Amino acid sequence: MLDKTYNAAEVEQKLYARWEESGVFACNPKADGKKPYTIMMPPPNVTGTLHMGHALTFTLQDALIRFYRMQGRDVLWQPGTDHAGIATQMVVERNLEKEGKTRHDLGREKFIEKVWEWKAQSGGAIINQLRRLGASADWPRERFTMDDGLSVAVRKIFVDLHRKGLIYRDKRLVNWDPKLHTAISDLEVDQRETVGKMWYFRYPVEGQEGVTVTVGTTRPETMLGDTGIAVHPDDDRYSALVGKHVVLPIVGRRIPIVADEYADPEKGSGAVKITPAHDFNDLEVGRRNGLEMINVLDRDARINENAPEAYVGLDRFEAREKIVAEFEAQGLLEKVEENPMTVPYGDRSGVVIEPWLTDQWFVDAKTLAQEPIKAVEEGRTRFVPKQWEKTFFEWMRNIQPWCVSRQIWWGHQVPAWFAPDGEIFVEETEAEAVAAAEKHYGRAVALTRDTDVLDTWFSSALWPFSTLGWPEETDELKRYYPTDVLVTGFDIIFFWVARMMMFGHYGMQEVPFKDVYIHALVRDEHGQKMSKSKGNVIDPLTLIDEYGADALRFTLVAMAAQGRDIKMSEQRVAGYRNFCTKIWNAARFCEMNECRPDPAFQPAGVTSTLNRWIVGKAAETASAVAKAVEEYKFNEAAQAAYGFTWNTFCDWFLEFAKPVFHGEDETAKAETRATAAWVLDQILVMLHPFMPYLTEELWGQIGGDARQTMLAQHHWTDAGDVADAAAAEEMDWVVELISSVRSVRSEMNVPPGARLALQLKDGSAETVARMERHAALIKTLARLDSLEAVSEAPAKGAAQTVVGEATVILPLAGVIDVDQEKARLEKELKKVEGEISKLSGKLGNEKFLAKAPAEVVAEQRERLADAEGTRDKLRDAYDRLAAL
Repeated sequence: MLDKTYNAAEVEQKLYARWEESGVFACNPKADGKKPYTIMMPPPNVTGTLHMGHALTFTLQDALIRFYRMQGRDVLWQPGTDHAGIATQMVVERNLEKEGKTRHDLGREKFIEKVWEWKAQSGGAIINQLRRLGASADWPRERFTMDDGLSVAVRKIFVDLHRKGLIYRDKRLVNWDPKLHTAISDLEVDQRETVGKMWYFRYPVEGQEGVTVTVGTTRPETMLGDTGIAVHPDDDRYSALVGKHVVLPIVGRRIPIVADEYADPEKGSGAVKITPAHDFNDLEVGRRNGLEMINVLDRDARINENAPEAYVGLDRFEAREKIVAEFEAQGLLEKVEENPMTVPYGDRSGVVIEPWLTDQWFVDAKTLAQEPIKAVEEGRTRFVPKQWEKTFFEWMRNIQPWCVSRQIWWGHQVPAWFAPDGEIFVEETEAEAVAAAEKHYGRAVALTRDTDVLDTWFSSALWPFSTLGWPEETDELKRYYPTDVLVTGFDIIFFWVARMMMFGHYGMQEVPFKDVYIHALVRDEHGQKMSKSKGNVIDPLTLIDEYGADALRFTLVAMAAQGRDIKMSEQRVAGYRNFCTKIWNAARFCEMNECRPDPAFQPAGVTSTLNRWIVGKAAETASAVAKAVEEYKFNEAAQAAYGFTWNTFCDWFLEFAKPVFHGEDETAKAETRATAAWVLDQILVMLHPFMPYLTEELWGQIGGDARQTMLAQHHWTDAGDVADAAAAEEMDWVVELISSVRSVRSEMNVPPGARLALQLKDGSAETVARMERHAALIKTLARLDSLEAVSEAPAKGAAQTVVGEATVILPLAGVIDVDQEKARLEKELKKVEGEISKLSGKLGNEKFLAKAPAEVVAEQRERLADAEGTRDKLRDAYDRLAAL
């Protein structure tokens, strides 16, 4: 017998070990008769721990993997982790700090050894957390972005791209982290909203006594590097000054006034100071107008030797104060205003990022972007939801050179060697670089390896094919590339998705995936983004401990509607834990009533109306679930499976089957038992991709030794054509009739113990026959004393409703106090109408709509819709009473 309750923690640990030991997650590159299905696991950072975003993306991937595995496909879910350059280096450096050491005390080689030691001991904890979630990846194939094979791939593609001129070294602006001393990507920049200051400085026009041009700046320290002032070509205020010069205060440098459309006449003074070496927009203006680039900051964001001596060595913010004071002393500070703005911070270091001019390695992303753009235009790669194609095109068509070098030690070291005269040799190995240099110079020369490493996104951009053995032509590469779908969040479309597509097409001449499914954010129950500072972070591992992995997984799947953020709450997970309990109890009920799986059972061969109805519904639901999963409509798949399981099977079929189980007709009993067992099996199959643990446990316990395979390997439900329209119509009518009576009882506040008489008016002969055939069931489940077909109008004091073509009449005289019930409903109506008025007033207030966060407005609208729905139901009930 099944235990009384389901012990999730015990079952999950036991089952996962069994799955892994039995090899059910493994792909089979030699399975010629099977069509492959591949998903590349977005490699989580080796420093990471499972958060709710991970829980969503990996649950959706696992649902797809388990579904297609059950469809008979040769499934590969390729796992692995990312070396996470900066994040990992920081972890190890913090550990060294505790010993009073820095990485420089160890030197590069010894420090890298320390990182590998940390990776072996502590890295990859998230992989075990993914196992707890139930992720059915092919773990023996796990890769790491710094393992030997992937390192070979990184060096090869770097060298190939360099030889074709698609990777080059250049002096350009980058996001510079003054604490970590490295360039960082836009994704590693945290844009924080704040209220800063806008300082308005007057720059004296050369040769025109008393004439100045006012410019506004939020970063006074950068004025030391100003090389121009831009005004709009159509701005009449400055037309006479274009081509003239101002004298830069403090510095004394002559800088030109240029006409450029970048200057906005409506903003500030209409004149903009241009500092090409310290602002990305200014750099473009400077290039268009031939302005000099002067870098006035060093790698620590201190003022360098290109500034007046009095400022050299000052921290940028100290310099800011001194510059403002100097402008004020010279009478050149016009005003200071409060200024709402965003300030870029390094997400790891927590310091303000500087645009900084430095020598870096760049990828010609514009050239590499052309084929991916074409692939999406031609439909070879499809975004789901489709709206993300627009975002993809906007980014790709305006793409800038990609800075791929980082000034840290942990990562793929750039395969470039410098000769004493600055000549660069880019080769896959040092030996090849030495040979190339010798050929170039005609003699041996000393070479120095570039100390930079590559951006983490560079190696992860190769993930879909490097993990399959590229550059070797392996069987896996031929079979599993391109992959079927990438499941990921919208925030890395540009950083990862686009780059995989660029490198995938370059390395394999084909984009790496057919579909890109973009899932939404997981927010808190109020629709706010989760953050530690808000204290609203929900830990998925805590939820798994409390409610089990299946309850969390099903919650995420059920809420994963395309294009809609998920509002996560513990109550929802608790609700789906109740669903797990419902399934377990239904299985125990079946077991107690001797409903055992029969290998010879043929769903098309059942004879009773009840059994024909339920097998048809089961087949219909399995088909709906499959279609929804194939279309990435995960919430629709979950809703179809949930609705059938909880309502159709548990609440209706098992109730309808009770009289059969307790009856004397052995033939009917045997067929209904076999049907119940078969339908329960179909439920386990269709729920398995979403709730793998519970379904696998029940599959094994119910089937015992007769099961040939674990559920994870079992084929998807395909009952064939078992739909019976007549049976469906008949039993659906019975369900609707009972539901309608229950609804009236609830609305009219009929005491639960009161048994009513039911009259059916204007029913067809077939409807009346149905009522009579199922009279015993209807009486029991609707709590009725009698059923009767009538032809006359309803007696006074009766509630009525319509089911099909017939009117259902329920005499209530003497059962309820009509006046008392009317008074109750009037009170409820007044209360809910007050709530509607309050919410409508708030949502009609333009000030509220303008100031309130979007999630608060959405919540208020949701509350209004709920209140209006409640009001409509109360009015229906009142109208019914008024007719009595």
